[in-house]
Amino acid sequence: MDDALRLDERRAAARPIAPPSKPRRSAIRENGVILAGLGALALVSCVLFMTIDARGAWGFVLPFRGAKLAAMLLVGHAIAVSTILFQTISANRILTPSIMGFDAFYGLIQTVLVFFAGAAFAAALDPKLLFTVETITLIGFASLLYGTLLSTGARDIHRLLLSGVILGVLFRSVSGLMQRLIDPTEFVVVQDRLFASFNSVDTTLLGISAIVIAVVTLAVIRMLPVLDVLALGREPAISLGIEHRRMVLIVLGIVASFVAVSTALVGPVAFFGLLVASLARVLVGSREHAATILAASLLAAIALVAGQTILERVLGFDAVLGMVVEFIGGIVFLVLLLKRGTA
Repeated sequence: MDDALRLDERRAAARPIAPPSKPRRSAIRENGVILAGLGALALVSCVLFMTIDARGAWGFVLPFRGAKLAAMLLVGHAIAVSTILFQTISANRILTPSIMGFDAFYGLIQTVLVFFAGAAFAAALDPKLLFTVETITLIGFASLLYGTLLSTGARDIHRLLLSGVILGVLFRSVSGLMQRLIDPTEFVVVQDRLFASFNSVDTTLLGISAIVIAVVTLAVIRMLPVLDVLALGREPAISLGIEHRRMVLIVLGIVASFVAVSTALVGPVAFFGLLVASLARVLVGSREHAATILAASLLAAIALVAGQTILERVLGFDAVLGMVVEFIGGIVFLVLLLKRGTA
């Protein structure tokens, strides 16, 4: 017996010891070149936007263009992050938060305001007061919808999405009816408010928006490991110790905050998030949210800043960038829908 034990010990000692496996690099390190390239393009876009065709005193040009640049960076980041988070909890890569009826509800708010108070009253309102009311109303609508429809069932997300679609159709129908009844001049005012525009951003709102978006972004950074687990699905997340319903409610609250602030600041942008989120996943090719969110945020900055630069400084068009983004984003949505369906 002792001889057999000694023989086993000699054999174990003679076996080569396998070298320890190298820890897997994070997705940010693996895609460092791509992310660095996107960062460089975003920086170049910002510099060109601030300097091309700049005439007059720099003391006027820099603050004027800087306010528009800050608005584009804030809105692009908020829309990109909210879209990726929403796609994570819905397990569908062709959906955006606009499916929940946010854009339609914002349009209803603008229509009701002009319909009952008139365009002159709406234009005379304090921008900070209007921004605060719109943001609180949008977040309140989302909280009521989430708290009412989310319970403990596995199909709650699907029911929530369906309810959002139905409410969006209802809001658009009511807005359309009211817009047909108002004066044509006031109808033009309502139409201007329904498209995202970076040319008429109130600079007094940038500080408030930046603070809210920064706080919510810090919350997202702390949740990155949990988001990676949530992306696996409901059952795997629960088996790994995640309180699925609670985390889904938190993520939906974050999405609502991003969308509410960006929409109240410049107006609704429906398909832009889908555009940058899809491109980010193609470039990064990782399920880790840290790399995907960073890539999407940089792509959003490039698309908005470079697009606005080309539209204004190169082509000389006095058009709304949001309309161009909606057109391109709609094409991307159709391509994804026809090629891949739900991912």
